[in-house]
Amino acid sequence: MRFFSRKLIKPEDLNAHGTLFGGTVISWIDEEAAIYVLCQLGKGNIVTKYMSEINFVNSAKLGEVIEIGMETVKFGRTSITVKCLVRNKFTKEHIITIDKIVFVHLDEFGKPTPHNIVEPVNEE
Repeated sequence: MRFFSRKLIKPEDLNAHGTLFGGTVISWIDEEAAIYVLCQLGKGNIVTKYMSEINFVNSAKLGEVIEIGMETVKFGRTSITVKCLVRNKFTKEHIITIDKIVFVHLDEFGKPTPHNIVEPVNEE
């Protein structure tokens, strides 16, 4: 698992219970996963196709720092699948796990098209 992104939990990121709002962190995950996949493929024009069960393991509080990790699970013909772990930067306590996020490479007409990649283009 590689951790590229960190977020400071701010007041606008909280829900009514004073903990990290799920919708906010899911948005961060989707964006981070898309960037990760774009870097893996070395090309754009991808969309999120599927997210498996989102497991909210623990919550995060105001002022805490979380980090979002991604790992490539599989390269398909037109897709790439990654998994995600969100954890507290300092305690390493898991916040969220997602076993499968699938992205599909599209052509100029919005139809799935082969990406012709069998291993990551860029690991950084």
